[in-house]
Amino acid sequence: MLRVVVESASGLAKKKLGNPDPVTSVVFKGETKKTRSISSEINPVWKETLEFDLKGSPLDSSSFIDVIVKDFETLGKDKFIGSAKVYLKDLASGQVKSLPSKNVPLVSESGQNIGATIDLIIGYEPPANAVPNPNDQQDGSGAENAGMLFRIIEGRQLPGNNIKPVVKVNVCGETHRTRIKRGNNPFFDECCSLSLQVYNSSSLRADSLMGEFKVFKSTVTHCIMRKWLLLNDPDDSSSGAKGYLKVSMFVVGTGDDPPVEKRDRDMDSDDVESNLLLPAGVTLRWVTLQLKVFRAEDIPQMDDSITQSLKAAFGGGSNTKNLVDPFVEVWFAGKKLSTKIIEKNANPEWNQLLNLQVKVMDVPVRRLDRLTRNDAISTMYLDLDKIASSGDEVEGMNYYLFLAGEAGDSEVGFLPVFGPSYINLYGSPREFSGLPDPYEDLNYGKGEGAAYRGRVLIELSTKLEGKADTDVDVISNDDILVAQKYQRKRKYCLSAVFHSATMIKEPGEPIQFEVSIGNYGNKLDSTCKPLASTTQYSCAVFDGNHYYYLPWADTKPVVAITSYWEDISHRLYSVNIIIYIANRLQANITELKTAVQAKAPDTTVIEIWHKLISQLIDDINSYRLPELETEPNLTALDIQIKKLRDKALKSIRGAAENLLQDGADIKEGMDVIDSWLDKLNQLAEEPQNSMPDVIIWMLRGEKRLAYCRVPAHQVLYSPYSEQACGQYCGKIQTIFLQYPMDKHKGSKIPAQIRVNMWLGLSTLEQKFNAFAEGTFNVYAELYENQAKVLGKWGTTGLLNHPKFSDVTGEVKLKQEYFIPPGGWQWEGDWVVDPEKSLLTEADAGHSEFLDEVYENQIRFPGGEWKGAPEPYTDVNGEKARQPEEFECPPGWQWVDEWTFDDKRAVDERGWEYGVTIPPDDKPKSWVAAEKMYHVHRRRRKIRRRKKVAGGAAATERKDAGDPEGWEFSSLISWKFHRKERSSDTIRRRRWRRKMAPSDRVGASAIFKLEGALGDDKGSKSDATKLFGASTPNVSCTFDRCYSYHLRVYVYQARNLIALDTDSFSDPYVHVSYLHMSNTTEIVKSTLNPTWDQTVIFNSVEVCGDPQTLSRNPPQIVLEVFDSDQVGKDEPLGRSKCLPIVKLNPAADTTPKLTWCPVIHMGKPAGDILVSAELILRTQTDLPIVPPKRGDMLYMVPQGVRPVVQLTAIEILAWGLRNMKTYQLVPITSPSLVVECGGERVQSAVIKNMKKNPNFSGNVLLLKVLLPKEEIYTPPIVLKVIDHRPFGRKPVVGQCTIDSLEEYRCDPYGSVAEVAMVNSTFIYYYKSYIYNTFFLQETETIDWWSKFYASIGEHEKCGPYLQKGYDTLKVFNRELEDVAEYKELTDFCKTFKLYRGQNENGDDDPTVVGEFKGAFKVYPLSDDPAVPSPPRQFRELPDSGPQECVVRIYVIRGNDLQPKDNNGLCDPYIKISLGKKTIDDRDNYLPNTINPVFGRMFELSCFLPQDKDLKISVYDFDLLTCDEKVGETVIDLENRLLSRFGSYCGLPQTYCISGPNQWRDQLKPSQILQHHARLKGVPPPRTEDNGNTLYFNGQEHHLSDFEVNKEIHQHLGPASERIALHVLRTQGLVPEHVETRTLYSTFQPTISQGSLHMWVDIFPKSLGLPGPPFDISPRKPKTYVLRVIIWNTTNVILDETSITGERMSDIYVKGWMPGKEEDKQKTDVHYRSLDGDGNFNWRFVFEFEYLPAEQLCLVSKKAHFWSLDKTEFRIPPQLIIQIWDNDKFSLDDYLGTVELDLHNLISPAKISEACNMKMLENVMKSQRKFDQSKSLFAQKSVRGWWPCYTEKDGKKELAGKVEMTLEIVNEKEAEERPAGKGREEPNMNPKLNPPNRPETSFFWFTNPCKTLKFIVWRRFKWIFIGLILLILLLLFVGILLYSLPNYISMKIVKPLQ
Repeated sequence: MLRVVVESASGLAKKKLGNPDPVTSVVFKGETKKTRSISSEINPVWKETLEFDLKGSPLDSSSFIDVIVKDFETLGKDKFIGSAKVYLKDLASGQVKSLPSKNVPLVSESGQNIGATIDLIIGYEPPANAVPNPNDQQDGSGAENAGMLFRIIEGRQLPGNNIKPVVKVNVCGETHRTRIKRGNNPFFDECCSLSLQVYNSSSLRADSLMGEFKVFKSTVTHCIMRKWLLLNDPDDSSSGAKGYLKVSMFVVGTGDDPPVEKRDRDMDSDDVESNLLLPAGVTLRWVTLQLKVFRAEDIPQMDDSITQSLKAAFGGGSNTKNLVDPFVEVWFAGKKLSTKIIEKNANPEWNQLLNLQVKVMDVPVRRLDRLTRNDAISTMYLDLDKIASSGDEVEGMNYYLFLAGEAGDSEVGFLPVFGPSYINLYGSPREFSGLPDPYEDLNYGKGEGAAYRGRVLIELSTKLEGKADTDVDVISNDDILVAQKYQRKRKYCLSAVFHSATMIKEPGEPIQFEVSIGNYGNKLDSTCKPLASTTQYSCAVFDGNHYYYLPWADTKPVVAITSYWEDISHRLYSVNIIIYIANRLQANITELKTAVQAKAPDTTVIEIWHKLISQLIDDINSYRLPELETEPNLTALDIQIKKLRDKALKSIRGAAENLLQDGADIKEGMDVIDSWLDKLNQLAEEPQNSMPDVIIWMLRGEKRLAYCRVPAHQVLYSPYSEQACGQYCGKIQTIFLQYPMDKHKGSKIPAQIRVNMWLGLSTLEQKFNAFAEGTFNVYAELYENQAKVLGKWGTTGLLNHPKFSDVTGEVKLKQEYFIPPGGWQWEGDWVVDPEKSLLTEADAGHSEFLDEVYENQIRFPGGEWKGAPEPYTDVNGEKARQPEEFECPPGWQWVDEWTFDDKRAVDERGWEYGVTIPPDDKPKSWVAAEKMYHVHRRRRKIRRRKKVAGGAAATERKDAGDPEGWEFSSLISWKFHRKERSSDTIRRRRWRRKMAPSDRVGASAIFKLEGALGDDKGSKSDATKLFGASTPNVSCTFDRCYSYHLRVYVYQARNLIALDTDSFSDPYVHVSYLHMSNTTEIVKSTLNPTWDQTVIFNSVEVCGDPQTLSRNPPQIVLEVFDSDQVGKDEPLGRSKCLPIVKLNPAADTTPKLTWCPVIHMGKPAGDILVSAELILRTQTDLPIVPPKRGDMLYMVPQGVRPVVQLTAIEILAWGLRNMKTYQLVPITSPSLVVECGGERVQSAVIKNMKKNPNFSGNVLLLKVLLPKEEIYTPPIVLKVIDHRPFGRKPVVGQCTIDSLEEYRCDPYGSVAEVAMVNSTFIYYYKSYIYNTFFLQETETIDWWSKFYASIGEHEKCGPYLQKGYDTLKVFNRELEDVAEYKELTDFCKTFKLYRGQNENGDDDPTVVGEFKGAFKVYPLSDDPAVPSPPRQFRELPDSGPQECVVRIYVIRGNDLQPKDNNGLCDPYIKISLGKKTIDDRDNYLPNTINPVFGRMFELSCFLPQDKDLKISVYDFDLLTCDEKVGETVIDLENRLLSRFGSYCGLPQTYCISGPNQWRDQLKPSQILQHHARLKGVPPPRTEDNGNTLYFNGQEHHLSDFEVNKEIHQHLGPASERIALHVLRTQGLVPEHVETRTLYSTFQPTISQGSLHMWVDIFPKSLGLPGPPFDISPRKPKTYVLRVIIWNTTNVILDETSITGERMSDIYVKGWMPGKEEDKQKTDVHYRSLDGDGNFNWRFVFEFEYLPAEQLCLVSKKAHFWSLDKTEFRIPPQLIIQIWDNDKFSLDDYLGTVELDLHNLISPAKISEACNMKMLENVMKSQRKFDQSKSLFAQKSVRGWWPCYTEKDGKKELAGKVEMTLEIVNEKEAEERPAGKGREEPNMNPKLNPPNRPETSFFWFTNPCKTLKFIVWRRFKWIFIGLILLILLLLFVGILLYSLPNYISMKIVKPLQ
């Protein structure tokens, strides 16, 4: 499935009326899907996902999607806005699963950028059965492959009460989360695949973020092992710590092995403070980068104005230079700001301040981008590494932006700062055209800019405190005035003398060169005054072999330019001095490495070493950098860089002095010195280099063809010191021009030039005289033109061409208009002086030439053919001479007569036919078959001629042309020639007038040639055309040219690339030197050719002083080509070398052959062994000519060629393996060809590869003459040839062995190579029988005890070590990678065979098989009477197939790559050996990345056919195909044949029973006898009943080996034990476990985890092996934790009763982590008024426990839909919480205590002694296993423990709980049962109901008690008072009621 998320677009263009309604369509392989339309929006946001069903087909590397944005129309067709194409190569290669494509530019239908962008996210899910394409894997030049893995171990001190923490890991937009845990100290131990966030999970509300830790990949350089991360609030970094999280982080790159994570609890430090990583967020601070943009200069034209064109058409002045609307756009860290737009101004002034506010640690790309979105003018990068420093780089450390404090906080560290300084802009050529610019990408920074495009004045500063109010502000006037002093300019003079222009591919139009610096010198730019910046046009001449050159002879063209720039000499002088020191250091390093490689004597190497260091110290002491105090335009960055450079140079000098004093090892010191060179090159970078580069353009006609950029400082003259001058100042340098945006990456050269440049201040121009060679001449020139009319020459037929013009014939000139510039005057009058370099004939330089002419005929359709009006023309149809008019030039002779050319598409008479279509007068195309409608035909006539011997002199004496100096042509724009022809209609001649300086003497006078030589008042041509027309021509003439004799010794090459289908090439070398070239012979079908050829250039004319040339000779260019019979020869690479110059031919100096690197398309492509000598031809005879090979070829002479010695190469050709098909046919009958040094030997043919892939005759001998010096030794080439029917013998594989050094041996001192296993040495050995005692012993000791004892985890091995049993060796790498065992290739090595072409720079052709073999190289005597040395390969084992039993022990996996969405996988093992496969899918282990397999697999095989054992780990999936996690491959054949005995490791002791029973087929004594035969020593001899053994001249005693060792009952006889002890001293492989890394086919270089395992191999011919080990995983034991909650006290009173009393309804809850579903709680102690609670309640927790590992094993499903239970290993802990019970609301949490059962908090005996200090002491202590604190050791413990709660971030006492903790095993639990709570069986002990106070009851269910204990007790006196009051009131009431009656009765007295 391919998913495209269309997020948004920005910057869409507005319509004429309103905004567009954008809609996006995505097209993938013809299928189109659309988003919805967004109404009236130029920045639409869609956020829609479009899915494409791949239908089971995976993506390939060429897949792409088209994204089209249109304007939605309700009626009619949607209107196109823009489109983009996104390639899916990264997704197809499997490197990434999602491809975020941000700011993808949209282009118009014509491909132009429209200024809008679109944001996409592309996701890819490959089909389940998709097979990755290895060709889709990314190589080293692309983005880096990396795998990331996180292990979340545990949390600590997380804030909050009763929290449920979960960790979320966010990586590259993907989020993984752990399982939900409980408590403040959760234990996770989960892996997932870089911001860490801890959430408080809740089912009733969104997850609440507790804390966060951000990690960036640049921070995790490789791994972080078991570190504590401090969590903090991302929104408030000052809020402090929010807890701690322990994690391990792995970032594994290509080729890296994952680190081994040690989990030993004793070594696991819980000291948080000392093992803490602070998050970036805690120290992040906002910074503001303030960029002041002042102004710009020289911005090129970017717009085409119709108004300007109309104005020019009506006679008005046009000003195209200001057709540009510039603005500056700045990008940094994803933020973008722009200045205002200034219209129609090429020199704008913005004066604006841009504030970029960023968090520095979040910056992904450390650079500033400047470009424009509409039409890019240029893009430049300002690297923060160069304008900021932390100071650490002085010590050689990697450094980033330093923001720890203010700028003065560090001695050499400083914040980002720059300028005020100009930044130069480069890009495509400045010339504006309305057509699309083919080099537009250069303006976006994609490739090296080919032309100067202006400059921008900026200043950058960094502000740490506060934030800017606005993003864009106006620069204050004060700052503008300050910047003025940095714009003061001075005059500079630049001179360039062109000494040669060679290696030109095609002749074509005349060529000239243009030199410019900035705008000065650009002939097509009218903004600067005209200068003599171009050379004269010249026609290229053939060099006689391959290339063309410009025939300047002794007159060299010169350009002189004056320009104005800021004086930054103090910066460039420092750069040049550092470069000078670095270049001298580089030369000494090269000399030292060459001496080491050539194995020079130690004294010579030490002498070079001391010279290198001493010279470096002297250079740093002698060549000090200029001081800056007196410089007027210093910037802050100048001062900081000066400090940095001084400190770095001082540091290098001090390190060099220490290295010289300490006398360090040279090989170790080389790395240090290389780092010094790197540091010097870094220091030489100058960020504030405002002087533009010097650009040299090669122009063919008026078209710019090729260029080169020369940094100005390289040619700058300095009065400060000689070392401060540029390295090429005043020196001739060789430059290879390059094409702009060269797709061939330099494999094709446009031209090679040798130029001498000098740049300096005009005040120092007199210094130029000391550097100038030859005589400088200055001329004014013009051409007189005439036309032939009616046979007469005159000016009437010139039509629009002027009578006097420039060389093009277009610009009108007159002699009287030429006026010398100031300071110059005429010297002589105008004279006719023909330009010979433009009059070269087409045959110049050729030894053979073909004259051609076309015969033409016409007819009416269907008529007869007759002669055409122009019967003879050239190929373009222009009039040409008739065949009779062709004359054979002097020095030539005709080879044959005129014939028609029938080698073309013509009929049998040579005619080709065409039709003329008006208005053309000739056909545009031709065909070979005649038709009735054809009206024109022609045929090509040719005649060959060649030079005759001695013809050179005749050629020189031939007619120099017209005596009046005229030159002739058919048209004025065509090439001119000297002699008049009948077809000529135009003639011209050159007039020249010499000028001389009036007041100056010397070459520096040329710098006064500013401006044109006058003004043609009658011409209205623009300044562009007049630039080169009236500028003076400057040349340098040499009085004498010296003749040299050059010999180039081309001996051999190595490791060339293969370009032929047979995996080879047919290389030859093209040698070029100045204007001459030659070619070596072709060597067929090899990548390591030996030419042994001397290429001689007999006479090379070079102008200039020989002494100067000897110091700086021209380079020799060697180009290696592959000869092809069809098509052009393909380049294999290019190399360069310098000749040794001999000014005296008799000098006794012999050039030494050296290896020169061959470079192809910018990459290494082999080496070529070459040297050369350039000999000045004098009266002295030249050295003797080298001997010839054949008639034409000269060999490399003695003294130069390497000294050779007869050498024997013994080849052990063992066999071929894994050969792939060739041309779809399997390899059946191969043989091996071995070539070296021109000799070859071939093996016997393998008759049947399937039955036996080994060679029958295993040993081959090759006698060859090899150089004595290893550096010259040719490689060994292996070719595998398949013998096929009909005599076909194709090469089906090849291999090149570069170095023979490792195979050299002493034939008399070495031991013959014999395999460890020899079928003639057979002993049968009975299998052992298990001992009954061992069966009983296995209950306490198993194989895992041995394993844990071996890796140091002694707490897991039980009494194993106390019994004196063996341990084994655990290798943390593959056995093949252990250095002592030599990759197990001591018998024979494996060489990969390759086949196929090496195209597009691919350095890894297809691997098609393997060759098993070995080599021995040793010298032979030249005296035939001396007997040959003994053979090195003898007593070889039988090469036939051998049946073996293979046992594979797979112990456990480590850090497997997760394959499931939960960050885990379900691994199982799959074994493949030959055609046999074992699939252990039924025994998969669910949900783990660290599986404990404990599996042994046994199977049989035949070696060598089934040599590759493949162990794969798969991830089990129920519904989909199982995914492969990774695999590892073991070569069983190497292990069986190795003399290190790797087929079965040797144990420490010889046991006949017990856990370490002997398992090999041979007894130790038999193995020792075999080993003695291998070493060629007498067999061992035993005495004293086997207690003494004599071996190899030494006496061994058993007592010496077994001293202080436990002697147990399993040991075997003494004779075998001592034999085993002696064997273990012989370097054989011990009993071991190896760690094998797993790799996948998707990411073949990145580890996918590892396996602990080993393999045993037992040949069946040696008998039955011993019993296998039982490595089944340990089973957990069932334990029961019984917790009795007795009482609580001091519990927080959380509630207030209705009567106002503080109280709590207390109950206790408890559980074990991992068993949350088995939570248990007590009954409720109601109405605790004093915090006391009585319970007498038992918790019973049953759990699985691994005593050896001290971990609980928890198995449960992660989710209810999960298929399998996941196993967790967690520490045994108990969590006890106190709660307050509420009936009508949620219960209230009061406090908790977490108890580690292995590190139990010692309880208090009484409640008064229980306090919070008990918890603090444990948190501060180290978590180490203390047996006395373990509940498993104590069995039972009782006491008081404190419970705490958090309040305001602090822990407070929440109560105390009295408990009894008891651990019982399963058996004890059955014997002493106990029920939960107070349920039956209520025993052990019996729990009685708690004696709670009567006040403890629930009010709702006990109303009487409520009245008694709540109402009555609380309000008793109130009730009594109320009763009394009521009684009193009743009494008063009755009294009042009865009183009136009583009174009345008293008054009335009725009874009386």
